[in-house]
Amino acid sequence: MLRTLRIFVLADTHDKLPAKIEPLAAGADEIWHLGDVCDPGILQAIETFGPPVTIVRGNCDGQPDWPLVVDLKRNRIRFRLVHIPPDQAPDGVDVVLHGHTHVPRDERVAGVRFLNPGCVTRPNRGAAPSVGILEIAAEGKMTWRLQTLR
Repeated sequence: MLRTLRIFVLADTHDKLPAKIEPLAAGADEIWHLGDVCDPGILQAIETFGPPVTIVRGNCDGQPDWPLVVDLKRNRIRFRLVHIPPDQAPDGVDVVLHGHTHVPRDERVAGVRFLNPGCVTRPNRGAAPSVGILEIAAEGKMTWRLQTLR
């Protein structure tokens, strides 16, 4: 039986984990980190929040055992998690979640939705520090919202 899932999405922590992060992750079914953790101790701290953590390796991460790409399916929606966004919409996915740019994103490219939760520590282009909250209803309806950290 499928149920609504709540996924806490963050990227680009770059060796820092603000105290505000843990309460925002409360109630999540999963946590997805989209790369540039840098210090593996940050990932260990996030893992103590409770929900299972899925991570992809960013260009500033030195952990060769972390994957560069993770494909997941949740409530009928196909997701690709990467750090650096692809230049073109990939085949076989509905949503690409990425980090790297330090700027929030929500746009469609060739029928694929591209989402970026922004940056936790060093936002770019005037954006506030932010994370994403992804809710996926049992029937596959998806809701995405940014949560600023200020």
